[in-house]
Amino acid sequence: MKKLLVLVVFLSSSAIAQVDLVNKATSFLASLSAPLKEKAVYKFTDDERLNWHFVPRARNGVSFNDLNSTQREAALSLLRTSLSAQGYQKATLIMGLENVLREVESRGTNDKYRDPLNYYLTIFGTPAEDKPWGWRFEGHHIALNFSSLDKKIVSSTPSFFGSNPGIVLSGPEKGKQILKEESELGFSLVNSLEAEKLKVALISETALPEILSLNSRKAVPLTPAGLSYTSMNEQQKALLLKLLNVYVNNYELGFSNKLMDKIKKAGIEKLTFAWAGSLKGGAGYYYRIQGPMLLIELDNTQNNANHIHSVVRDLTNDFAEDILREHYEKEHSNH
Repeated sequence: MKKLLVLVVFLSSSAIAQVDLVNKATSFLASLSAPLKEKAVYKFTDDERLNWHFVPRARNGVSFNDLNSTQREAALSLLRTSLSAQGYQKATLIMGLENVLREVESRGTNDKYRDPLNYYLTIFGTPAEDKPWGWRFEGHHIALNFSSLDKKIVSSTPSFFGSNPGIVLSGPEKGKQILKEESELGFSLVNSLEAEKLKVALISETALPEILSLNSRKAVPLTPAGLSYTSMNEQQKALLLKLLNVYVNNYELGFSNKLMDKIKKAGIEKLTFAWAGSLKGGAGYYYRIQGPMLLIELDNTQNNANHIHSVVRDLTNDFAEDILREHYEKEHSNH
């Protein structure tokens, strides 16, 4: 009975999240004035949907600086619906790091380059239950791209989380480490490898200066490298899966489950783990997990190895490429 109750709660909450996505997006748009709505909305087929980045720069859409408190809460409500609790917490904490950078870089309180409100929402298409639409949440060190069809999120990649500083070194937030699990589990895995396995996993003794996939619009696999899942012992396999789950579990429950199922169907045994750089904190390091349909990269080299970039790419379905192709082919065949 207890297991059944848990299952019912799980199914109910998942269904609510799927329906709420359209409602939350519609409510956000309804809260905007006509000029703000014009800034916020693009056609779903517009090239702007693929125009993503994770550095401070001019962006299209509406920023939190454009919004009043009611509109900001509607925007955050849409974000909460699209991410898990842990994913939402990471996103909002990363926004808050802009205040830390203001202090570190001795900027004024009115500075707009390091501004926790300098994050943008953009809606692509009309939020609907039966037609594809999408939305983006983006600013410094956050780039989240969502595509929806049939009341469900069908793609949440490319997705990027960064942290500067990786660990706050001074001030009232000293010790804060937003991407702690991503870093510590990576070190645990690489340092668990026996000498012969480490030779295979270590692709360079020098850390790569940046994630290799950058902000490419098309996700492409990197040159196969690193240690295969099948070459690991049970402890190492468990660590790799735990690290993988840290990334997958950033998304809302229904989508994260589907993504993990897709990774398993493509073959957990086909995953590889590659490392470059220092095997200890305090110096630059890089790692990646790659499989037939998945690429995860993390790099920490800038600012004396205290500045993290991490990204998840679906090599088959970034921006819902695969799902939308199937949808349009099906629609075309019905006419």
